Amino acid sequence: MGTRKTPSFELTCPSCRATLTVDPELRAVLHHTPPPKTGPAASLDQAMEALRSQQARREAAFQDAAAAEKTRDRLLARKFQEGLKRAKDDPSRPVRPIDVD
Repeated sequence: MGTRKTPSFELTCPSCRATLTVDPELRAVLHHTPPPKTGPAASLDQAMEALRSQQARREAAFQDAAAAEKTRDRLLARKFQEGLKRAKDDPSRPVRPIDVD
């Protein structure tokens, strides 16, 4: 049996431009190269606009998480009921040791 070693590959993150070296066999990141540093903001107005957009993104993510948490109990109850229904409808029930006697 010959073992083929798949070579690792590099990819670049489209949002931050960081470079990752990935081993496909292990499915793990072997090396991370941080993105190149950008210079200081050209103006104070641009820096303030960037801070406002980050704050808006954080607020939107918080609102999404809060809405998901509100419906979480109903979702779990529905999943439990669906699993219970499937378990009742399944004709191949497991044999219990007490039933063998």
